[in-house]
Amino acid sequence: MRILCVVGARPNFMKMAPVVAALAEAGSRPLLVHTGQHYDQAMSQVFFDQLGMPTPDIHLEVGSDTHARQTARIMTAFEPVLLEQRPDWVVVAGDVNSTVGTGLVAAKLEIPVAHVEAGLRSFDRAMPEEINRVLTDHLSDLLFTTEESGNRNLRHEGIAEERIAFVGNCMVDTLRTHVEAAVAQEPWKELELSPGGYALMTLHRPSNVDDPEVLRSLMDTAARIAEELPVVFPLHPRTRQRLDDLGLDLPTGLRLEPPLPYLSFLGLMARARCVLTDSGGIQEETTALSVPCLTLRWNTERPSTVDAGTNRLVGTEKNKILGAFDDILAGRWQQGEIPPLWDGQAGERIARRLLNEG
Repeated sequence: MRILCVVGARPNFMKMAPVVAALAEAGSRPLLVHTGQHYDQAMSQVFFDQLGMPTPDIHLEVGSDTHARQTARIMTAFEPVLLEQRPDWVVVAGDVNSTVGTGLVAAKLEIPVAHVEAGLRSFDRAMPEEINRVLTDHLSDLLFTTEESGNRNLRHEGIAEERIAFVGNCMVDTLRTHVEAAVAQEPWKELELSPGGYALMTLHRPSNVDDPEVLRSLMDTAARIAEELPVVFPLHPRTRQRLDDLGLDLPTGLRLEPPLPYLSFLGLMARARCVLTDSGGIQEETTALSVPCLTLRWNTERPSTVDAGTNRLVGTEKNKILGAFDDILAGRWQQGEIPPLWDGQAGERIARRLLNEG
């Protein structure tokens, strides 16, 4: 079988690495295509280096742009690859523009598409990722889900049962493989911090960083938290630009950092007192690590992290965030459980199903 795996942005790398490794272990050398949606050292190459992924066979180098232009550039660059390679399967992951763009090209060329991390729904169409998720699921032939909510969502949308495969979470595969090495690096020492002696924060969603009032409020809230606990804040390029535009004076307790390599970030996350984030993947990773997570959103496409895990939706209201933070400091936080099949074997299940489909 000729299997083509697509990556494009930072979250894709963690989700696809276990699939590529499992396919290779089974003797099927997949063709790896990098769209270049994330393209610099900090957001792209360092992940290949640290996750042990092979160098991409094809790099489309599409770069950054608006959603429409970036997706169009991905599609026009990817079509010749498929016409030349004619794979038996195109495997896409997650919910970024590379996911939907390459999946759509494959579907129109009648090449089967497999979607890793299918079925997740926030039910918020203002999120670009939600549009990408829904469209990718409905053009895919095989849908690999991470949690029971994904299975329910796909059935409700009329996806045939035989196309749904509940396999577990590839992000957790990657975490389990690398967490010991990440913690051994003791990345907190470079910041003159100690395990459990800091909070970790990430922000990148347009609803949080593109609205000046929301961003000001979140920074004010982070400043309040930093009075009690240092806050390590690796800055997504989009967030840094918005903060520069606002010209805010940020407190000294807020430790601004550039985007961190995977192992450094994972090590910090594993030993943080708590994490504040608007990321979907970090909700999963903190649940797998049993680290308290304050999700700075009013919805989540990963309800298992709230129902069974250590995650709590706190929105963007200062008092609600600070109240939850006080609960963490006081030890009033749910212990959480690991959701079913988050056992580090998702990549192997996906590889077996793909190869059996042939």
